[in-house]
Amino acid sequence: MSLTNQNIEQLIALCKSNDQFAQLEIYNRYYKAMFNVAYRIVKDRFEAEDIMQDSFLKAFTKLDTIKDSITFGAWLKRIVINNSIYHFNKNNKYQEVPLDDVLYKTEDHDGVSSDYKFTNLKAQQVLETMKLLKDNYRIALTLNLIEGYDYEEICEIMNLSYANCRTTISRAKESLRKKLQLVAH
Repeated sequence: MSLTNQNIEQLIALCKSNDQFAQLEIYNRYYKAMFNVAYRIVKDRFEAEDIMQDSFLKAFTKLDTIKDSITFGAWLKRIVINNSIYHFNKNNKYQEVPLDDVLYKTEDHDGVSSDYKFTNLKAQQVLETMKLLKDNYRIALTLNLIEGYDYEEICEIMNLSYANCRTTISRAKESLRKKLQLVAH
């Protein structure tokens, strides 16, 4: 039977017995998505490629620690995100700028005014504009809006307090909104 027809649980079982063809099949199924996750955080194609490769190696060596093989994709994504943030912080530790202590104020709960129409914007334009945000804003928005992590998970990943996390995401959304308005005009 071809490996391309096997489900993830069967492939994981084969990988645990060091089947290189099964590992290659898993790699082929996930590498594009994992590269995109890393690239959105580190903003460098070569570094994202290295992070993705390292993450796959780590995942394949730690397969025995995964509790449920159905969750392999989410588990691998978490490894990629953690590696990406580690590399990003390592490369930018001398460029950190502390977050301003400004009062939380927005027009609605998610930090985006309700009259602003996102429906007319193309997803690619939003992603390109996100690259212009400050690094902590870009990472927080990527984790929240694109990767789907909630505030508690983002707090843990970015080592922020809950209040600081909410404020960062709110400011990031506001900054993104303003930049998108400039692009639209």
